[in-house]
Amino acid sequence: MVLPRLYAIVDPAYYSTFASLLNAAQELASAGVILIQYRNKSGNARVMLEQARELRRQCRTGVSDPHVRLIMNDRADLCLAADFDGVHVGQDDLSPEAVRKIIGPERWLGVSTHNPEQVREADLTSADYLAIGPVLATSSKDRPDPVVGLEGVRRARALTRKPLVAIGGITRANAASVIEAGADSVAVISDLLRAPRKSAEEFFRILR
Repeated sequence: MVLPRLYAIVDPAYYSTFASLLNAAQELASAGVILIQYRNKSGNARVMLEQARELRRQCRTGVSDPHVRLIMNDRADLCLAADFDGVHVGQDDLSPEAVRKIIGPERWLGVSTHNPEQVREADLTSADYLAIGPVLATSSKDRPDPVVGLEGVRRARALTRKPLVAIGGITRANAASVIEAGADSVAVISDLLRAPRKSAEEFFRILR
């Protein structure tokens, strides 16, 4: 598999309304973003499923690219129920192999890692890609893992041949250096919030 350079994450916690999240996702898609993760750490399953289905509908109609790939954070069951294209799990979620049994062989499976040992373990699973982070200080988690820095990205790159996503504190100002350190893709939340389409287009120019 080949990951796009930019991996957008949309989380209702960062938007005043769900409608504004949908609008942002459509702007991202219209800018050429083809990989979007829906992350909701506080919603109940019913609300998450409703939002995920609406996100899928909006991202695959109108001006958006019909090939936008949607990833569900944490919930393999909701990934199936919302007909998403994959699921991303952390170290405290279901094991990658348990998730694979639920979602089957075709959907993408991503796994978060935070240190070399976790990278080595995840590399042995059926995960399609690994994420390493937080690369830099981030405000997107209440209790973030220790910052790994660019050296952590380089170390992870040396430990796996799977596609590698860097996450945590990544902005237009530092994205190029993260790619140079060995990441195939950068996952971004905060630096896509203001003027999503324009921001994504700037990321693409930087990450050519």
